[in-house]
Order: sequence, then C-alpha cells, then structure tokens
Amino acid sequence: MDKKKKKLKIGIYNPYFDSLGGGERYVLTLAEHWSKTHDVSIFWDDKTIIKKAIDRFGLDVRTVQVVPNIFGSRRLVRKLIESSFYDLIFFLSDGSVPTTLARHNILHFQVPFSHVPMTPWKAARYQSIVVNSAFTKNNLDKSIAIPVSVIYPPVGLDGFETKAKTKTIVSVGRFNALYSAKKQDVLIKAFKEMQKDKEMAGWKLILAGGCLPTDIAYVESLKQMAKGHDIEFLVNCSYEELKKLYSHASIYWHAAGFGETDPKNMEHFGITTVEAMASGCIPVVYNGGGQPEIVTHKKTGYVWNTIKELKRATYEAMKPTSANKKIIEEAKKEVLRFSKETFNKQYDLLLQSVCK
Repeated sequence: MDKKKKKLKIGIYNPYFDSLGGGERYVLTLAEHWSKTHDVSIFWDDKTIIKKAIDRFGLDVRTVQVVPNIFGSRRLVRKLIESSFYDLIFFLSDGSVPTTLARHNILHFQVPFSHVPMTPWKAARYQSIVVNSAFTKNNLDKSIAIPVSVIYPPVGLDGFETKAKTKTIVSVGRFNALYSAKKQDVLIKAFKEMQKDKEMAGWKLILAGGCLPTDIAYVESLKQMAKGHDIEFLVNCSYEELKKLYSHASIYWHAAGFGETDPKNMEHFGITTVEAMASGCIPVVYNGGGQPEIVTHKKTGYVWNTIKELKRATYEAMKPTSANKKIIEEAKKEVLRFSKETFNKQYDLLLQSVCK
C-alpha cells in the first residue's frame, strides 16, 4: 500500500456469521474499521446480517456491503473468478483453507486446529495467518509454513461503565449444546451448591448469551436444572442490555474449557471476560485456554482449576476488601491491551505489510 493509502477492495468471509458470537464480532469489528478507508464486503447470503450485527454488537457497519457467499458454494470456477477481483480477502477458518485468487489473502484462526489441510498451492496464496491468542498460536498445526501473528480480539472499552454493584454473578457465553462449550451446566451446579451457605444470601447468578434455534432445547434443559434457585437467563439479549448487566454485576464467572483436554474445546481467548473487567466486575475464571493471558491470579482477578477452587475464589471475591478494590483497579488498566484502537492499529500495520 503506498503513501496515498490506495483504496482497496477487501472481502471478508466467516462461515459462522449467523451465530454472531465472539469470532463474528472480531471480523465485523475489522470490517467496521477497514470500511472507513476501503471498499469492504462480507460474503453472506442473508443481507439482514448487517442490521443484526449493529443490534448485537453496536458496530457501525452500515457501509459494509453484503455479497453472495461464493465460499459456501462447491462451484470452484465461480470462487476463482469472483475472488480474483479482490485486492485482499480475509478468511476466518473453520479448519479448512478456502481456494482464492485474490491478490493477497489473510487466514484467521480462532480455534487451535492441530491439523490444517493445506496444499503447497494454497499455502502460496496466503501471506499471513492471524490468531486470537498465544494459546491458539501455540496449539495450531506446526507444519504450516506461513508467518503467524497474535492480534487479540477488540473490545470497545468506552462503552462499559461501573455503576452501583449488586449481589450478582454474571456469566456470558453462547448457549451451545455441542460439548456444552461454555459450561453453563457446571456453573449452575456450583451455584446451587453454594446457595446452601449463608454467605450467599441475596446473591443471584445471571447467565446471558446468544442462542441459535438448534440450541433452544439445550437452554430449556439448563432452565430446568436451575429451577428453584436464584438463577436467571438472558437469551439473545442486546448489546446495550449486556453492558447494563456488566455495570451492576460484582463478579464474572467463566468456565469454558473445564474438564476438556482437546485445545479446540477450550476458551481460545475470552472477550466477555475483558468486557466484565472493564465494567468493574472481578473475574473468577477457569485457568485454561486463553484466560490466563487476560487474568493474573490475585492481581487482576482469580483463576481456578477445580470446582472447590471456584467456590473459594468466589467467596474471596465477594468480600469488600482493599485487595479486591485493587484487583478492580488493576483489571481496568489491564484491559487497555485489548482496546479497539490497539486492534485497529495492529491490523493496519498488517495490511500495509501484506499489501506492499
């Protein structure tokens, strides 16, 4: 890219746009930023995805175009022809490597796949790989001979506030029946056990997150499990509702990865943990995946390995001590590493490097 910042034609593909989770926020935040100076399109067949993204994430993607999803098709010739019109295509991978004739290509992994099928021809089409955490990078297929960079997910930190805190524990994550990805069932069980103790008087647990139609039955099973206890559900809540929830919650729970041994089934980063910290919540998170890159035990929050440790750390986080006040202060400083501004700068440098 020259000094005049030539306007590029950029395409973005994510096979999971309809789920509107953390990975989708990641690439749509990038689309928001690059669309300010370049022509940006996303490959998807449902044009309402833009409005949904605005409602869910509060992103300004109004100038992003929605074009037919050529990468959801088996028509190879069409992929080759259509992709050749782009200066750059950014792909979020589901473990596969798309075929492309764009001038430049970036492959992004949110998941540390141990084996990525990639022919020499495909490898030659990609100039860079980006991952969302050091954890993902360290567990990604080591045979890939393409430079790998870590660019942490972005958080629009200006939108989060600390208001009057209540006796609320919050956990945010997609409701996904597949291996109970966010482990809401584990948290429900732990909270039910803790409610037997007098220290928990007046405390409640709120579970929030997106849910696809295929996972409605899973949510209903969780509700049955929580029945009779101070546990609430916020399903498919808006971004504004989520920020309000964080602002009044005192503690943030995260259990993704607990009981798992396969790196693919861990929390590869944990953007909701960052959001909670920015809102003055004390994070109490599972010590696995990318979470330790965000939370330092007893400095910016608490990490745990067993349910017993989860309970102990929660009781500790509930106390109005000077140590916990310090944790909240340090956590708010720490999350600046994950700002949208940092994210945007890192991607601009990468774009400049790739499109020399």
